[in-house]
Amino acid sequence: MKAQDVCQVNCIDEEKVTRVKTNLKDQNPIEVAKIFKALSDETRVKIAYSLYLEGELCVCDVANIVGATTATASHHLRILRKLGLAKFRKEGKLVYYSLDDYHVKQLIHLAFEHQKELISNE
Repeated sequence: MKAQDVCQVNCIDEEKVTRVKTNLKDQNPIEVAKIFKALSDETRVKIAYSLYLEGELCVCDVANIVGATTATASHHLRILRKLGLAKFRKEGKLVYYSLDDYHVKQLIHLAFEHQKELISNE
């Protein structure tokens, strides 16, 4: 039985392959993969979406939203921050988080829009 989703002959477009390989040398796919790895966790996706919706939330609010302890929420927020997806500010005894920039907001928005589209096409 032959797979229908695999080329049945070996045919390489050298021009396209060279162009993409050259372009990839100027990129950092390892760091991009880390972003997607961070967002592969359901809790962190919920946190990112919450920050997308509200703009800024304190750690206590984030913990309540995702149903976790403040320690667990802080751990997830720290991961998002270390990867450049979130930033924080301290106000007295409270720590507030928000998404880092427009690109991160766009990434979260597009992911959820894509999911809605998939559901509506079923």
